[in-house]
Amino acid sequence: MKEIFKRPSIREFTSQKVEKEKIEKILRAAMQAPSGGNQQPWEFLIIDDPEIIAKLPTISRPAAPSGRAPLDIIMLANSERIKHEGLWTHDLGACCENVLLEATHLGLGSVWMSIEPNEERIEKCREMFNLPENIKPFAIIAIGYPNETKEPVNRYDETRIHYNKF
Repeated sequence: MKEIFKRPSIREFTSQKVEKEKIEKILRAAMQAPSGGNQQPWEFLIIDDPEIIAKLPTISRPAAPSGRAPLDIIMLANSERIKHEGLWTHDLGACCENVLLEATHLGLGSVWMSIEPNEERIEKCREMFNLPENIKPFAIIAIGYPNETKEPVNRYDETRIHYNKF
């Protein structure tokens, strides 16, 4: 699975729209993520309206790349589907990783920007999209055709591996 080793975080994008077929493939990959107790709490808010995209960076300073991407996905959890309270963030983390890897596979760039657990970001996102109380914002993923080239970093570090004892 070469995407794991070639996926850099892309923060600059061309203005080219992401095709609907690719968006569907990304969402299908997202929903294949493992989920604790198979609760699958995820929901997705697809943002492709340039006026809304321009406002996304106001959620937080690190969310600046969201304003430069032609497509943003707000990763959400529906608390009505959460059976195991402590696991929903794990589920959404796995879901986000699937989005990043599928975007890379499709020739797109992407970057993950956290909302959860920062209360200020959560409230700004809630207000901006008038989210119901049962919907928890988790992250923004900016996606588009890359307008920058980055070499992936080899993060393998043998000193962090321990067998049978620390």
